[in-house]
Amino acid sequence: MSAQPRFEQAWISIEDYLAGELASDTKHQYLDGQVYAMSGASLNHERIAGNVFAELRNYLRDKPCEAFGSNVKMKTDRHVFYPDAMVVCDQNYTSEYYTEAPVLVVEVLSKSTRRLDETVKRRVYQSIPSLQEYVLIEQDIVDVEVCRRSEGWVSNHYFLGDDVPFESVGLILGVADIYARVDNEDMRTFIAEQALAQANAEANASQA
Repeated sequence: MSAQPRFEQAWISIEDYLAGELASDTKHQYLDGQVYAMSGASLNHERIAGNVFAELRNYLRDKPCEAFGSNVKMKTDRHVFYPDAMVVCDQNYTSEYYTEAPVLVVEVLSKSTRRLDETVKRRVYQSIPSLQEYVLIEQDIVDVEVCRRSEGWVSNHYFLGDDVPFESVGLILGVADIYARVDNEDMRTFIAEQALAQANAEANASQA
């Protein structure tokens, strides 16, 4: 979801922001004293975020770690964001409305959020001591970028046909599963190629 800044606004404390957010019908992100309203997400954005969250939630159902979707905040001392999905393994929550210790954070990229996700958020997330992986997923093309603390935060890219290891939680997801029902050119081509391969396999089987 995109963030729209409120220009000409006064600096606001993080405590006042958190109190105001509880009473607000609109979600806002907090960046070092400035509050940004968040707009709605596209269908593809929701499909990707929902696919990843559902897989994480089901996989972690009987495990110590817990998955959250985009309605739960991630807080530092100067920033508050709403990740599209995240995993928390520290169960000592200081609030019912946010966490400060995710091990995995997932953001779905769009034209309106790309700059924030790839600059400010990347820097803030990677400064969190508990975080092990930061995942950025394109919605207009098929590209899953995973940055791991264990590898010095270098970027690893995964494409259709690849499996994505979420090492922080021990889960492996196929890129095709992450993009299930997503409508973009890469997925349309992939689905057409799969259908053609299936038709050829059935034709060869009938001739055998």
